[in-house]
Order: sequence, then structure tokens, then C-alpha cells
Amino acid sequence: MNKVVAFLCCASTAWASEAPTDGSALKRLVHQDCGSCHGLTLKGGLGPDIRPEALQHYDAQTLSLVIMDGVEGTAMPAWRPLLTTSEIDWMVDYLLTGGE
Repeated sequence: MNKVVAFLCCASTAWASEAPTDGSALKRLVHQDCGSCHGLTLKGGLGPDIRPEALQHYDAQTLSLVIMDGVEGTAMPAWRPLLTTSEIDWMVDYLLTGGE
């Protein structure tokens, strides 16, 4: 019986990770959580400016890795434990395009 319970728990976790990306929640996360260091308008603060014009020299893969794994020796945390890959992809697109 314990194997069935373990399977159901794992299966429900896998299904939960397949949930659609909530863009409005992620936009709030960018402006509130990221904005707490990068400035509420994302123009910079403790962390650098993260508006599209300031990030244009970065590719999407590099930004994804920074968001996923943070930057050692800085205040930039790793978000990998808290966000799915598709949520991070959405954030990278949002940061590079300004939401357009």
C-alpha cells in the first residue's frame, strides 16, 4: 500500500509542475521580488538595471542560468528550487522584451 501512496504523491507532483504558466503572477514576482533588489521599476538598486535595454547584450540561456542558479558572491539568489523551467523561460522573455 505504501508504494501506491508514494506513486500517487510523485504523480501528483509531476502533474502540478505541468500547470500553465501564470503570467500575471510572474509579472508581480518580477516587480516585487526581483524589484526588491533591482528597484521596483527595474532600473537598478542593490542589483543592476534589468530592463530590456540594459539586458540586450545577454542571451536568453545566460539569463535563464542566472535566474536558476543565482550569482555566487552576490545577493542574487537561485530560483531553481522555487520556479519551473517554463516560469523561468517566461521571466527571461519578459525581461528581454519588456512584456511586449
